[in-house]
Amino acid sequence: MEIEELTTRDQLKTYFETGKYPTQSQFSDLIDSFTLKEDVMTNREAIILANRLASIDNAFISFSKINVGDLKFSIVVSTNDEPDQVISSGDFKSMIDRCYIIGSAPYTIKVNEISDGNLGETEYYSLLYQLNQTYSIYRIFGSNLNTVYDDFDFGKLENIGLPIQISKVNYGSRINVLHTSVKFVNKTEVSIQYRIEAAGWSDRYRDEDTVTDHYDIGDYLVFYYNADLRKTDQSIQCDIYDEDNDKLLTTGYLHAGQNQTSWNGGQVVEVRNVRIECYYSAGEK
Repeated sequence: MEIEELTTRDQLKTYFETGKYPTQSQFSDLIDSFTLKEDVMTNREAIILANRLASIDNAFISFSKINVGDLKFSIVVSTNDEPDQVISSGDFKSMIDRCYIIGSAPYTIKVNEISDGNLGETEYYSLLYQLNQTYSIYRIFGSNLNTVYDDFDFGKLENIGLPIQISKVNYGSRINVLHTSVKFVNKTEVSIQYRIEAAGWSDRYRDEDTVTDHYDIGDYLVFYYNADLRKTDQSIQCDIYDEDNDKLLTTGYLHAGQNQTSWNGGQVVEVRNVRIECYYSAGEK
């Protein structure tokens, strides 16, 4: 789409080409070319500006707030080539509003400041955001839960945009944090990542050990795998064990020739220490 300029630099330069100073007519034309605070855009000018904005391909942040009261929530975005940019949830009126990031990837996105609103005894804030279009990350915070805090790292942005949604939810009872230690062992030559979900909680994909901070509203963990097996004819099996007694809890299968971002890895319930072992299926390498 061709974008029409309101006033070009070359046009401005011609105003000063006659004599040492611009003529009265040139000076008047120059003033008329400026956009002043009290000016109202014509329809033509508004369309030109809209076309310009539509061509922006920088990464962006969007915020949606649902019944959060006077909660104040801001993030800070850091890049290698621009000063830090602070973005507040109060700057957004709807989910379609966008705040574009100034600077180039990679981005470091962290919580800048949280100012708690008014929460009842069993009320909490629910945070949802997407680093990747294929899954969402959830957290519950507020009241007795210090699970989202100043300097909380959102993770690596893999989308062109980072949608963030915060809502207030009454869970009917107090919520406590549970921890499960997860050990990951990959015995194959294929790059495999895993991700965990629980009630009101989910995490990013990773290929290293981790410790969850999920909640007692549902003491279970659901596992997913991300792996590209299109270049291999060997299927992979991922077993999850109770690390305390070596009991097999569940098994996931990654099929040769396929590429999946969410292979189903099964579910474990009320376990504090687990071990994931991925290896080539029986009869294969």
